[in-house]
Amino acid sequence: MDQFEIDLTEEQARINSVIKKMKQNLSELRAQASSMKTDIVSIRKNFWEDVTVNLDDAVEAGETATSIKQQAEFLAEKEHRHKHLDRDFKNLTRLVESPYFARIDFKEDGDDEVESIYLGIASYIDQNTDEFLVYDWRAPISSLYYDYSLGSAHFTAPGGCISGELKLKRQFIIKNGFIKAMFDTGVTIGDELLQEVLGKQSDSQMKSIVATIQQEQNKVIRNEKGKLLIVQGTAGSGKTSAALQRVAYLLYKYRDSLEAEEILLFSPNTMFNSYIRNVLPELGEENMQQTTFQNYLQHSLGNEFEVEDLFTQMEYMLTAKNDESLLLRKKATKYKSSFEYMEMIEDYLKYLSKQGLIFNDILFRGEILFKSEEIYSYFYSLDSAITITNRIKLLEEWLLDEIKKVEKRERVKQWVEEEIQFLSKDEYQFYFEKLSKQKRFSQETFDDYDREQELLSKYVVKRNLVAVKKGIKSYSFINMKAIYQQLFELSQSKTLEKNDWKRIGEYTVAEIEEGKIPYEDATPFLYLKEKIEGFKVNTTVKYVFIDEAQDYSAFQFSFLKHLFPNAKFTVLGDSNQAIYAHQSYTGLGALSQLFEEEKTEKIELNRSYRSTFEIVNFTSEMLVNKDTEIIPFNRQGQKPVVIKKQSIDDIINGIIEKINLLPEYKSIAIICKTAEESNTVYELLKGFIDVHLVDKRSNEFDKGIVIIPAYLAKGIEFDAVIIFNASNTAYEAESLRNLFYTACTRAMHELSIFYEGELTSFVKDVSRDLYIEE
Repeated sequence: MDQFEIDLTEEQARINSVIKKMKQNLSELRAQASSMKTDIVSIRKNFWEDVTVNLDDAVEAGETATSIKQQAEFLAEKEHRHKHLDRDFKNLTRLVESPYFARIDFKEDGDDEVESIYLGIASYIDQNTDEFLVYDWRAPISSLYYDYSLGSAHFTAPGGCISGELKLKRQFIIKNGFIKAMFDTGVTIGDELLQEVLGKQSDSQMKSIVATIQQEQNKVIRNEKGKLLIVQGTAGSGKTSAALQRVAYLLYKYRDSLEAEEILLFSPNTMFNSYIRNVLPELGEENMQQTTFQNYLQHSLGNEFEVEDLFTQMEYMLTAKNDESLLLRKKATKYKSSFEYMEMIEDYLKYLSKQGLIFNDILFRGEILFKSEEIYSYFYSLDSAITITNRIKLLEEWLLDEIKKVEKRERVKQWVEEEIQFLSKDEYQFYFEKLSKQKRFSQETFDDYDREQELLSKYVVKRNLVAVKKGIKSYSFINMKAIYQQLFELSQSKTLEKNDWKRIGEYTVAEIEEGKIPYEDATPFLYLKEKIEGFKVNTTVKYVFIDEAQDYSAFQFSFLKHLFPNAKFTVLGDSNQAIYAHQSYTGLGALSQLFEEEKTEKIELNRSYRSTFEIVNFTSEMLVNKDTEIIPFNRQGQKPVVIKKQSIDDIINGIIEKINLLPEYKSIAIICKTAEESNTVYELLKGFIDVHLVDKRSNEFDKGIVIIPAYLAKGIEFDAVIIFNASNTAYEAESLRNLFYTACTRAMHELSIFYEGELTSFVKDVSRDLYIEE
């Protein structure tokens, strides 16, 4: 028996011993959790039986409140303990299958003994000896595994820096308690383990494989230096996975002061949310809040407008006739995404501080209660040194006070008497009970007609004025639509030609007049609205994560910085995948300006792990920007195949033939340029193969064969990708280069590109020896 076999036998024996202890603890945890659950159910069932209720006087009422509070706290403490037991049980259940994935031997300076440290997705301590049998991958000492080769190494512990020597680095693939593979390596993470993991087929949901975290990814996960962390990562570099593992790390390190709901992730679309939803639970953590920026805009403006989304805007840009209207829309979008437009709005707000706010009349029963001119006069009679927001608040208070005078006037009007006469029996009884509770009547019925009419009049008027008061409190008297439209009359762009600005204004005013708000106007409109009515900042969120940051505009990032003033930001993006090229400079470029006074950390991830060596080399040559080095992981596969056909029908037949020849992959994507093209291809294919159409409304990412627009495929990976019709007619404009690159980089194992007529120059630019022509 050679040394490897001896080591393997010893390691398997240790696993067997550890699993035996884990199973025993699982049995104990199950019994504890069951007992705790029984206690909780009993407490809930008998809650009021165990509470002394006496409201006879203030002292007794106080004692009752104390009794209720004590019982509630007792229940909450039990529920908290049950939650932790449940989490420990789930973690231990996962560990039993695969207790750990690595071992490192570390000799601390000044120590004679070498300590063997085993790393897993959670810590496990021997209940009898208090010895760590498994260390959580997020523990300080675990960073040695990710950051160092054999030799001198150190890590930062709570007590300070610990230096020593890394003597051994061993990696395991363990399934169902048995070692399937074991490697000793001198490098950071052995290629054998990566080959094993990356060679697998994709899944309908992202997996978090902490065993393969690379040194550069570990820097992202454990970075805590600045207010802003920018991660520029090439396609397939694992930036999203590293971001989610960073969330898990933060929840582990600050488990006494940070909750999952205090972390917010902005993802590119709702389908992507389903794709990543299992990552944190696999690591034993609760999911953070997840949303999209579009969802936030829709929530904030959806009651007032039909809010265009980014994908509808993109679809228009890709399918519209290349004429003056399209060119103007692109200019408008670029300008309205910029810091310059934000500065214009700030200047406009200074103007509005002195004059120009537009108000609505306040109506009641079809008549004007307060004329807009009256509201205007009162607002600008207030001290101009007071901010607009605070003056709006004072205006609200004044209007509500005036409503009290209105109430008195309205009580004696004929409509009130008529409404009292037509009160239903139920309404009459409702008012009577309400008055009785206020001890205005002790009799069973009203017995004083005048008093009855007075009180009923008061309540009828109050009831009818509820909507008016609600409107005042929600600032419906501010005509935000007209205020935003006025911006285009009173302001002038410093960079756009006068005629262009005039036409942009006309287009915007017309759209808003119809109750529609273009995507490029949604954030500026909301910013202006919040600056006038009061910014609804969120101070509870401590960490904000933003994926696909290159798709955010300068204006949007500035807005988010206002929205989350207390949060630390982690943004992830790839400038080579900036497909919304009509916007102003991408978010990654704008961020440096926004956070220039605060500490900013930047990390680049240049190594691509998703695709085979051949696919990465092929896609890298498409890029115009050759400054960014993209390093492919050495996982061999087939070269991309470029297939010429004579017609669209021939392409359809070729795709059917190609799919039938592909291995039994879990996921195959037919990527089209637009949603319009995707619909066409779906109709042509659905009778021949089992295929699913993905559009912007899709909430779930499914296995199998999907047809998807290129801009919705961002952030997702597929075993095989088929590009539908990469002709020069479809992909001619230089602005589409990044879109085409993004589509091709979704492929893990195989990439096939069909076209008719002339091939796009994006592929022609690639060396002929990097792909196969058919």
